[in-house]
Amino acid sequence: MRRLRQWGPGLLLLSPSLILLAVFVYGLIAWTTKVSVSDEHNALGSKGFVGLENYTKLFTDDINDRFVHSLKNLLIFTVVFLVGAMLFGLLWAFLLERGVRGEGIFRTVYLFPMAVSFVASGVVWRWLMNPNKGENAGGLNAVFGGLGLDFLQNTWWTNPDWGMAAMAMPAIWQLSGYVMALFLAGFRGIPQELREAAAVDGASTYRLYRNVIFPQLTPVALSALIILGHMSMKMFDLIMSVSGPQWLTEVPAVYVWQTLLTSDYAKAAAISIILLLLVAVVIVPYLIYTNRAEKNT
Repeated sequence: MRRLRQWGPGLLLLSPSLILLAVFVYGLIAWTTKVSVSDEHNALGSKGFVGLENYTKLFTDDINDRFVHSLKNLLIFTVVFLVGAMLFGLLWAFLLERGVRGEGIFRTVYLFPMAVSFVASGVVWRWLMNPNKGENAGGLNAVFGGLGLDFLQNTWWTNPDWGMAAMAMPAIWQLSGYVMALFLAGFRGIPQELREAAAVDGASTYRLYRNVIFPQLTPVALSALIILGHMSMKMFDLIMSVSGPQWLTEVPAVYVWQTLLTSDYAKAAAISIILLLLVAVVIVPYLIYTNRAEKNT
């Protein structure tokens, strides 16, 4: 009774959230897992359990290795997106931390793209990355042509060699400001005593940032990588707005949507579970690391 009185009020307050979480998160994950191991490949329903057959077929018996192709596209997109967003975010934060006039204006300019939806920015970037050249050029190609920089014109996301890397450009533009805000908060959170101690020891500006300031930003950088990596794996609306359901730019999230349109629920569920596992591989180690770090402090 004593434990019930102690824990009862808290559990009562949390029960609505716990019920919603159990039903609409873990319940739906369980249902999706159940469908992924069934033979529900049409609207007529499932006839039985097939084990991991749907998963193995994605890697061994998919038309034109479509799922493997989407995973490769996702890897290229994620790497280019993470590298670009982290570099630009760190650069902008470094410049603002060094002190510039009109810092508030620059922060607003860098953070503004975050307020724009991926769909809206995708439509704009679809025009900017117009693959046409010459007289029919539009967007960036038209700008390059007008400046006499025809050698910079290219086919952007329709390029079979690096089109997926070009698809990361809108995401970098939209989220590098968020990374900048994280790094800037990290810069401002470093105690002034560390800077003063390094100056007393005769450390140069390079040594100050190399050995004192940048190591302090490691937790911030790790958090930014996890957040952006998680977002890139689920990227759907931006890619659909720029290129639509194209083979060259297809990622697992787009593949799930197209598979659902054919009522192949088992296959779509299997892709969804694999995507969930990929996200878990990124997030779970980070959660374990942060929990251990908090206990050690």
